[in-house]
Amino acid sequence: MARLTLVGPRAVERLAALAASADAAVASRSAALRALEGIGDPRALKPAIEILSDRAIDPLIAVAATAVARVFLTSKQGAAAVDRLTSIAIDRACPEAVRVGALRALRDLEPKTIAPLLASLAADPSAAIRAEAAPKKKGARAAAPDPLALLNHAVTQGLADESLDATAIVRALTEAGDSVPLPDLHRLIERVREREALEPDSHRAEWTAVRAAAHVALANRGSRLALYDLRESLTSAVPLPDEFVTALATVGDASCLEAIAGAHAKTKHAAWRGQLAHAFRAIVAREHLTRRHAAVKQVARRSARTLEELWPRQ
Repeated sequence: MARLTLVGPRAVERLAALAASADAAVASRSAALRALEGIGDPRALKPAIEILSDRAIDPLIAVAATAVARVFLTSKQGAAAVDRLTSIAIDRACPEAVRVGALRALRDLEPKTIAPLLASLAADPSAAIRAEAAPKKKGARAAAPDPLALLNHAVTQGLADESLDATAIVRALTEAGDSVPLPDLHRLIERVREREALEPDSHRAEWTAVRAAAHVALANRGSRLALYDLRESLTSAVPLPDEFVTALATVGDASCLEAIAGAHAKTKHAAWRGQLAHAFRAIVAREHLTRRHAAVKQVARRSARTLEELWPRQ
């Protein structure tokens, strides 16, 4: 995204085409819009408005499109951006995160201009909209959100809102993870993966920690709904948070052994190697696997040395 932003106007048409493509991945379309936001070329406004007119669009894409429209609020094309964002802000059928994004963008306008809209939203059914429309009081501290409500918002509305605090979501999972429906925890993991894909390296780790906490919440309840994500995560070139190993050791099965062995052979981090070995041995013991099991044989075929390093010791 940073490189494309530096390319500037020459990249706009291709980025706009990607952002508008219904066949492209959510993360790719959102990233294209963020690059367009950084470039600030007027040609980006039309595709952004068209995306915001699609009521079925993913909230992650829609919020990125509101950020593009925000760039042009005070430009010659500002009227179109203001009209579209205003219609979203008052549309109660729109996802909450998208409405909040539109309202925050509109706050860039003069207070007198935005005052009637804020007044009309003062009694909105959405607590998040009412809070965003309320007058900002200096020094006021926001009340801590209810953990279940926070997690439900993350699952149903997505994580597109850049004000969402990863640490708060981890805390909510710790406090209320046992009460969240299993499919919702699974969906949260997918949401977090989408958010991770958009984050720069400097901020990605905090969202990886959210995903790790969600995996532990699933594992504590004996669920293997997201076991595929645990396996795929092991292809990362960097050590993962401890919670990934905890989840693997708790609910991992024979299908995880090859991925664990591959990560163990690839990494040079001693502590990470030790954690992977712990997870491998925990799975072997819990699943009562022997060297004759197909998954164990597959590990041996790839690297007999790795298997010897990982195999449980008497």
